[in-house]
This record gives sequence, C-alpha cells and structure tokens, in this order.
Amino acid sequence: MNAVSELAFFTQLVRLGSLAATARELNLTPPAVSKRLAQLEQRLGVRLLNRTTRSISLTAEGETYLVNARRILEEIEELERQVSSSRAEPKGLLRVNAPLGFGRTHVAPAISSFAQRHPEVQVQLHLTDRPINLPDDAIDVAIRFGDLPDSRLIARRIAANRRRLCATPAYLAAYGTPLAPKDLAQHDCIVLRQNDAAFGLWRFSRGKQSETVKVGGRLSTNDGEVALNWALDGQGILMRAEWNLTEHLRSGRLVEVLEDWETPPADIYAVYLERLNLSAKVAFFVEHLRGFFGRGVS
Repeated sequence: MNAVSELAFFTQLVRLGSLAATARELNLTPPAVSKRLAQLEQRLGVRLLNRTTRSISLTAEGETYLVNARRILEEIEELERQVSSSRAEPKGLLRVNAPLGFGRTHVAPAISSFAQRHPEVQVQLHLTDRPINLPDDAIDVAIRFGDLPDSRLIARRIAANRRRLCATPAYLAAYGTPLAPKDLAQHDCIVLRQNDAAFGLWRFSRGKQSETVKVGGRLSTNDGEVALNWALDGQGILMRAEWNLTEHLRSGRLVEVLEDWETPPADIYAVYLERLNLSAKVAFFVEHLRGFFGRGVS
C-alpha cells in the first residue's frame, strides 16, 4: 500500500465512522480493514484511532494525521486537474446529490444516459429530503432549486423552472377558485415540506406587490410524489414545480390557479465547489445535464 493509498484509506475510515462501514465500502472483511489500520499505525509508530466494537475516535496523533492527509489529497487532486485537460475523457468516481422526488424521477434517468456515454465514470447517486452541506459532505455535484446563497460554490443553471399552483377541476367546482393569494387561507392546501423553509408559508409577487400567506390543510408531507397524488385525488390546492405538473396540466387533470402571480424562483442548478471547476467528470456531467433537461418543459 503506497503513501497516497494510506492517506485515502485513513480519511475514508474516519468519514465512515467504523471498521464495518469501511469494509462494506471497500468490499473487504472487517478483519482485513483492522489489519490494514494496524499496519499503518505500526509503520508510523503511533496509535491513530481509539476503537471499540461499535465506534472509533481520533487520538491526538490521529487528528494531526487526518488534517494533513486531507490537505495532501486535495493538493494531489488539484495538481492532477491542472496538468490534465478538462477536455479529456472523464473517469473516476462521481458523487451526486439530489432531492428525493426530482432525483428519482429526473436525475436518475439523466445519470443512466450519462453512464452509457462515459463508461469509465462510476456514479453514486445520493437522494435526500433536505440539502446537504457541500464543503462538509463527500459530494461532487448537488442538484438544487432556487436561490443559492453560498458564494463559495459554483452554480450552473441546468433548467428553467417555476412553481405553479393547481387543483383538480372537481375540487375547484366544489370549493371555488381563489382569486387572490389571501383566498388560499380558506382552502385546503396540500403543504409540502422539503428542507428548512418555513412550514406552510407561501409567497407571491405581482409587480411591486407582494403577499405571504399562511396556508394549511388536512394533508402535508415531505414527499413531492405523495403530495402530487393527493392533489390528483382532489384533496386540495398544491404548489409544485412545473417539471412535475406539466403533463397533468396539459391533460386537464389539474387546473392552474393564480396564474398572474409569481412564486419564489425555482430554477434548477448543478452546484459544486470551486476547486472542482476543472474536473473533467464534473464538467462533462454538468453539460450532460444541461442537454438532457433542455428537452424538458416547453
């Protein structure tokens, strides 16, 4: 095992938090991982980790080794990016994060076609119900919606998108069509909670006019597909990204309401750390997403 491999092994072990998890990730047995760690500690002449059957913790020497290992690995990655052309054929592991519903329905098919074009890239798709923190998580590219306040990140827009309000014709026939945002307070609204946004607060603007409405209803969820199915069942009014609504609006199963009011921006972005700007696998993947989603909403 060379020095770089030892650094990568140790940082991965600390990130995963246990010998068993590391063994699964590396397709090894736990005893093999334990032996590899013992050999590293023997070569260095210090103990790097305190370990029990269920957990590990860093010693003082281990903390020093980890900080410098991460720095050295980042410097090696940066060196490789600088000496290799961004037009080179992408290869290696690409870790992608996306929201649950959109990731399952749209990002997963995009990754499938990307993998067919670039067989030397291994892609890990991680779906979550709330945004991850890129500097702290082992993710190369994250798919996000709307405003992106972190200036340390590069954000490439991969598709236009806006949120729209809709309900079934039957629901509107029974309970009436809202004519202004304030009318929503008198309706059953299907509240979708994804990330840390204020629960049940819907914001609207029209010209210089803006309104925030506290909505509620009998049904709420953190899963967009569930919320959409409830709306299709006539359970109430839903605010959802047009990527998920277009076919139902075209077919007439859902009807848009408050069309002349704008909702907060929801454009779709591929987000990554600035240091990955010259990475071939990231550059090719982002361009693939832009082309793939360019066939989306018309």
